[in-house]
Amino acid sequence: MCGIIARIGETDDAVDELLVGLENLEYRGYDSAGLAVKNGRGPTVFKREGQISNLKDLLANEVPSGELGIGHTRWSTHGPPTDENAHPHTGCSDRVAVVHNGIIENHDALRTELSERGHYFKSDTDTEVIPHLVEEHLADGATPEQAFRRTVQRLSGSYAIAMLVDESDAIYATRSGSPLVLGVREGKYYLASDVPAFLDFTDEVIFLDDGDVVVLEPGHHEITTLDGEPIERPTQTIDWDPEDAGKGAYDHYMLKEIHEQPTSLRQTLRGRADPVTGDIHLEDFPPGTFEDVERVQFVACGTSYHAGLVGSNFIGSRGLPSQTFLASEYAVSRPPVDENTLVIGVTQSGETADTLAALREAKDGGARTLAVTNVVGSTAARECDDALFIRAGPEIGVAATKTFSSQVVSLSLLGERLVRDVVGHRSEGITDVLSALSDLPDHVQQILDYSKAHRIAKQYHDSEAYFFIGRGSVFPVALEGALKFKEISYEHAEGFAAGELKHGPLALVTPATPVFAVFTGRHDQKTLSNVKEVEARGAPVVAVTSDANEAVVQHANDVLTIPETHPDVAGILANVQLQLLSYHAAEQLDRPIDKPRNLAKSVTVE
Repeated sequence: MCGIIARIGETDDAVDELLVGLENLEYRGYDSAGLAVKNGRGPTVFKREGQISNLKDLLANEVPSGELGIGHTRWSTHGPPTDENAHPHTGCSDRVAVVHNGIIENHDALRTELSERGHYFKSDTDTEVIPHLVEEHLADGATPEQAFRRTVQRLSGSYAIAMLVDESDAIYATRSGSPLVLGVREGKYYLASDVPAFLDFTDEVIFLDDGDVVVLEPGHHEITTLDGEPIERPTQTIDWDPEDAGKGAYDHYMLKEIHEQPTSLRQTLRGRADPVTGDIHLEDFPPGTFEDVERVQFVACGTSYHAGLVGSNFIGSRGLPSQTFLASEYAVSRPPVDENTLVIGVTQSGETADTLAALREAKDGGARTLAVTNVVGSTAARECDDALFIRAGPEIGVAATKTFSSQVVSLSLLGERLVRDVVGHRSEGITDVLSALSDLPDHVQQILDYSKAHRIAKQYHDSEAYFFIGRGSVFPVALEGALKFKEISYEHAEGFAAGELKHGPLALVTPATPVFAVFTGRHDQKTLSNVKEVEARGAPVVAVTSDANEAVVQHANDVLTIPETHPDVAGILANVQLQLLSYHAAEQLDRPIDKPRNLAKSVTVE
């Protein structure tokens, strides 16, 4: 879950561009940061524990010049965040500098082997075995490229690696199970874990596959297999403006991305549904695409898992057998699949390791796979049989916001396509659903303009715990509301199916535990009964509902209001209110909202 950036060109301003890339990648890790630059001599390494600002302070007095360099921002897996554990790592002679994302699973055996041959190690990381292995091959007479390839052949696990070597003015890189993308600009090349790293410099990219080996020289690049066979990879243009990946006038990326939802939802919906005729127009999925499907399985993690639950509820309630699984569990205990099973991987980045593992497991079992993702060219999009892009634009905040909304809308449209192909007819009342979806951007804007979430967050800021409940299609929204709250406020928060409160969680309810109850206009009386159980124990209740729902409003201590809409769409609006609630709660506690402790945006390790 670390971030890699590399740059090579004919000008000696590599460090300046590497620092920009590191700052653009800081959402992938912020435990420590470092870079290595080269200009006519061996790699010079600079690295510091903590945020990138610490590294910039180290470089403040003198910025080293160089035409090529590598950089890294770390999210710790092996060893605590310290100067020694920060990347880049070098070997015994400092001839080789390496940055790495992923996990080298056989690093213990390699470290023992290298130590027995006289190598000494300075860090606790798994990465450090890589430069030591390269040094050995160089000492045996291998060229830098040969040494790199032979070293990679010894590694087991997941990795993206970039390397500098004293004897060469090239950058050597490869990937296996961790993302790496090549940016192309006249006279320059960039390598990064994610496109936003180099969007300031180029929007021309080449997405690399597992097993690709890249050698970069000024004005020239070569992509081959590990055995040296040449590979052609297409160059694509990314339709993201660099400003889309910046904070603009907002204090935090998260708040910016919450407020971007009207725009991202319009992008998700554009050209895909006609609320007048009820037609669905998904680019690569014309009518009949899924007529052989008999059952659907969703696999996902975190926020994407909650979106998958909403998608499963949508199509399951319309007659198509559907289940949602945590990808990490699916990968180790796959349910039965066959050629008539469609397995949908929901992943914002398209690089989530657990989700990729689940999709590969499903494919090995004979299932058809489909990625629902935000990133064109991502591993999930390339490995699955099909891909549907949510078109939400870049999301930098660790806490997912606009991508959840766009995922749910995309899954609703995909779900209707599936229902029509498999069940054989349109969903009952689908024109009302599509009409509500078309109104969604404007309804979200109303919430953003008039939300009382700031006041509610302040009112309950000193509570002992926070509970979120929902029923049916908004049970996943309750889970998502609790997840957002806990991950950025660090306060204890739990989401429950409303009917399950009385089967155990009610023991936790006290006057110091506010309960946020989500209502959609469907099953409200049952959820209201659960609210009364809470009130009987003295807990304050905040209802998330429309003003028109008078019976609910009368029983709540406070209300977070959403515009009146179709029950299948109300959860998206409720979620926006809960996003704002979490944001303001964290802000009042002075939490690092965009960089919550122990978390990173793209989880590329299992």
